[in-house]
Amino acid sequence: MTTAVIVDVVRTASGRGKPGGALSGVHPVDLLAAVLDALVTRNKLDPAVIDDVIAGCVTQAADQALNIARVAALTAGLPVEVPGTTIDRQCGSSQQAVHFAAQGVMAGSYDVVIAGGVESMSRVPMFSSAGGGRPQEPLRARFPSLPNQGVGAELIAARWKLDRDALDAFAAESHRRAAFHAEAGDFAGEIVPVTLPDGSQHLVDETVRPSTTAETLAGLAPSFRDDDIAARYPEISWCITPGNSSPLTDGASAALIMSEEKALELGLRPRARFVDFSVVGSDPEIMLTGPIPATTRILTRAGLRIDQIDAFEVNEAFAPVPLAWAAEFDADPAKLNPRGGAIALGHPLGGSGTRLLATMLNHLEATGGRYGLQTMCEGGGMANATIIERLG
Repeated sequence: MTTAVIVDVVRTASGRGKPGGALSGVHPVDLLAAVLDALVTRNKLDPAVIDDVIAGCVTQAADQALNIARVAALTAGLPVEVPGTTIDRQCGSSQQAVHFAAQGVMAGSYDVVIAGGVESMSRVPMFSSAGGGRPQEPLRARFPSLPNQGVGAELIAARWKLDRDALDAFAAESHRRAAFHAEAGDFAGEIVPVTLPDGSQHLVDETVRPSTTAETLAGLAPSFRDDDIAARYPEISWCITPGNSSPLTDGASAALIMSEEKALELGLRPRARFVDFSVVGSDPEIMLTGPIPATTRILTRAGLRIDQIDAFEVNEAFAPVPLAWAAEFDADPAKLNPRGGAIALGHPLGGSGTRLLATMLNHLEATGGRYGLQTMCEGGGMANATIIERLG
């Protein structure tokens, strides 16, 4: 089978996903076009060799409608012959885009493909694609207790016995790690500039708060307290707050993926190879536990043990998600989101998967690690997992 490799992976710096955020004045097409253009420019790639552009985007409405992958490819100046398609696997959309791209290379259907994603949560709010309705309503005949993701996070905290202090300490550490690595310049190789309406360039993650401490987070009120749900789930202690959750975020990211043979033919250095992939469905009522079975499946498929993995990127949608995952696998906390996670670096939904991939690969290269494992919980009860091996 053909070996699929990562030649490059880039992202924008995060912007707060609300009016007035650093990237709120930038159209999401331009965000995605910026990372597509950067991959072509940085690698001196003839764009005519790109077989496809696959992009994740969750809220495909308004500015993000009409197949944003194709529109961004054209906006980036790629030849009209280069197609594009947009996919939605909720928070794992760009990670799934990477899977489809790499699997297409491995199957021989692609030689060169770009996979990425975008979300402008300031311009296209979550759920706006539902037209004001509740798309999950028909599911209630089967799942009458179907809660929202925040309640799912509360249920995880209760079932894994994670108290408020543990969640806030984890969130504060995410900001500490992200701030440390930002100050050290460790994100410079993955962040590409975005030109703002005033002509300046956005290069710094706006969502990182270096002054965050567990003590300051302790003063925040719970976000999802609900009397009806409390009666149904008496075990919930209501400890999920804005401080131990990922913020609304604007951003885009993308990876240049090709066959190892094609990379060498083009004079490009493969930075990592794809080892294996998994995707699972999980209980949609608790919703966010999918990374656990996805990890079990991918480790079995790859024939690897958890202690052979040098870095874990487990998306910090809410602090209980990576903490429960780590407890299940007895994972080394120093290897878990070592440069900070989504609580600090942001979670631009459709763009988060390739953001995690960029950060993980750069960390492996900086530390000499061999294997990295990335996994992401997803709305509706799903999860993707990916294992890569650093090359060189």
